[in-house]
Amino acid sequence: MQTRVVDYLVQAVSALGVRHIFGVDGANIEDLYDAIFDAPSDVTGVIAKHEFGAATMADGYARSTGGLGVVAATSGGGAMNLVAGLAESYASRVPVLALVGQPPTSMEGNGAFQDTSGHAGTIDAARMFGAITRYCARVERAADLPDQVARAVGAARRGGPAVLLLPKDVQQSSMADARPIRLPTKVYRRDEAGLVRLRAALTTARRTGKVVIIAGDQVARDDARAELARLAAVLDAAVGVAPDAKDTYDNTDTSFCGVAGSMGHPELSAAVRSAALCLFIGTPMPITASTGLAELLAGTAVASIGVTPPYLPAIHATSTDLARTLGELADEFAAATTTSERRTVTPLTAMHVPESAGPGLRYRQLVETIDAALPDGTDVFADAGNTGAAVVHHLRVPRGGRFVVALGMGGMGYAFGAGIGSAFARGHGPDGVRRTVVVAGDGAFFMHGMEIHTALEHQLPITFIVLNNNAHAMCVTREQLYYRDRYSFNRFRPAHLGDGIGAMFPELPAFSVRAPAELAATLRHCMETQGPSFISIDVDPDEVPPFLPFLTTIEQSRSTK
Repeated sequence: MQTRVVDYLVQAVSALGVRHIFGVDGANIEDLYDAIFDAPSDVTGVIAKHEFGAATMADGYARSTGGLGVVAATSGGGAMNLVAGLAESYASRVPVLALVGQPPTSMEGNGAFQDTSGHAGTIDAARMFGAITRYCARVERAADLPDQVARAVGAARRGGPAVLLLPKDVQQSSMADARPIRLPTKVYRRDEAGLVRLRAALTTARRTGKVVIIAGDQVARDDARAELARLAAVLDAAVGVAPDAKDTYDNTDTSFCGVAGSMGHPELSAAVRSAALCLFIGTPMPITASTGLAELLAGTAVASIGVTPPYLPAIHATSTDLARTLGELADEFAAATTTSERRTVTPLTAMHVPESAGPGLRYRQLVETIDAALPDGTDVFADAGNTGAAVVHHLRVPRGGRFVVALGMGGMGYAFGAGIGSAFARGHGPDGVRRTVVVAGDGAFFMHGMEIHTALEHQLPITFIVLNNNAHAMCVTREQLYYRDRYSFNRFRPAHLGDGIGAMFPELPAFSVRAPAELAATLRHCMETQGPSFISIDVDPDEVPPFLPFLTTIEQSRSTK
């Protein structure tokens, strides 16, 4: 058989270590699936329920592996549905390659169905995707493909998605004489002058007081967890994490002082208040990480290292590979390390939230019960909203597990697809089965929760936990706090999700938890189940989550009465 463009693409991503291509089939991308079927390499095509779900699967796959995620979509609505998922990958600098089918070139601007060529008044897909990707190109000829794939993968590796637009006739054309892809060498960039200033600041801080580190998600992307731990040890630093970087440092270590920002812990604020230097590693400190800390940091020396400078004033040194840079810094400071006092592990202090009198379980109670049920190595994906705030604040990441909450765009429903993508990547390995747990609200479930069907089709080791309050609860809280609780557009009629999912998918273990005593036993059963499982937990739509802006507003309101 002759090698077609689509065959070449499948071979190319396989050579990069990609084992799954996520997508939704359609007329202008079906040749890619034909190539996947015939490929001698071990690449599986995974059909999602929606292109947003497929994009988040590729995103979760990339985050969990530290490699490339690949998503495929057809033209028209299929391509448009990728936008929100790719925007999350762009904002969070996750390497994803999107292969997007297009109508045949002869039909561009001539009335083609789903034409997005930009000709004759049609939507220009290249311009649209160009705004949310690191690279976007339309492949006009088979001969151009090797160079365009190399550019796309190189751009994605620098942090973010890349898109190749593939007309159907080009997909089918021959690549018989094509040369192998020559990927650009990954360039390690670091700011030597910035590092000189950084070393001087660290040296001074060690003489005068305590260093506090706040680690961000670049530590995870660069797989620099071990190097971070070593640097923290030689500096005898206290360590906090950004909300989207909880898995970058051992949550049970004696030097761990919690989460920064709007879902954070007072132990980290206290450490920053008394620090000689606060060092940001791999985080630009967006508002979700800096809330409650900005005033404290104004009187503290601040330094930063990572690919992106922080939004707060700091001595900054650029590094595109934190594993290398942190390792080098740890080696340099190790010689001057003195033995520090052994500290004891103390529980983090939870934010005080108002008492809730409504039905169902309370956030802290249920998250701590989930925490106790998770074995080491479990990967956790949390969705945005009140649910995400509770999980970020109260859950300790299991040792050896991944933790992801998408705060780049904060799109509801992200965790379903991303958790599935991660389960494909890490669910079965040389050490046995690794379970993934998705925790999301019912609003997120109604948006993209039907990706459960994908998990069931592939019998993935994943448990979906949906907190059901029959509301968009964060919006309810905002209506109450900021709009005088005069109305609600965000409360809905009761839906019995556990019963409904159980009826839809009779082979899926599905449970409804309505009382605290039921949860621990239900979790144990799900952790022991080989394939997917589903738990719906009744919660109170009026409970205020551990979210600093809400609690500050409540406190201010009380003080003015």
